[in-house]
Amino acid sequence: MGDLKQHNLITAQERLRDQVAHALRAALIAGELRPGQVYSAPGLAAEYGVSATPVREAMLDLAREGLVEPVRNKGFRVTEVSERDLDQYTELRAMIEVPTIGRVTALATAEQLEALRPVAEEIVTTARNHDLIGYLEADRRFHLGLLGLAGNERLVETVGDLRKRSRLYGLTGLDRAGLLVPSAEEHHELLDVMLSGDAAAAEALMERHLGHVRSLWAQSRDEPVEPRQKRRLGDARSAS
Repeated sequence: MGDLKQHNLITAQERLRDQVAHALRAALIAGELRPGQVYSAPGLAAEYGVSATPVREAMLDLAREGLVEPVRNKGFRVTEVSERDLDQYTELRAMIEVPTIGRVTALATAEQLEALRPVAEEIVTTARNHDLIGYLEADRRFHLGLLGLAGNERLVETVGDLRKRSRLYGLTGLDRAGLLVPSAEEHHELLDVMLSGDAAAAEALMERHLGHVRSLWAQSRDEPVEPRQKRRLGDARSAS
């Protein structure tokens, strides 16, 4: 019985850590946690109405994703990403993803590609609903799912890491400007081209999509950010 109670306690702690991490990602996307700024676990814990432990654990999760970095005796600094960084991430993604999409177009079955259609629709739906966390998750599953059809797990891991390091930038600005939905709809277009079997056209569309995303990042990086407000953990979850 004691082991069961301990297991339930650990499970509850893990859930709380995940909830806090989700809320912090939402704050990062919204620009409420600013690049270059240092935030303490106790300070964030007070805002979200939880203890410092799950906040510290959640920030360590974000640190493994490259979104924040620990600062000794102070807390965590939100990672700054320069225009040069974004250019290099985009270049690396294009070098990997463009030819891979062409290869997948030639090798994948119609059933395999159509299996990703609901995910493409989820990307559009979350964009229309201004659900940026949901958008990011669906977009990740779509792109990594397509790449996974090439059968190279290390390739998928590499692109996943590149996406983590650049995924937060520009989304809030795109959403406010009404540009997120058109970008989301490109995923349906990509599937249609791949289903036609035209590998060269699929590669060109993938390259255009990555370039489009990069240009949209550039347009939205200077968007004004509303002042940070105190939020409870439940408010952060519902807002995302």
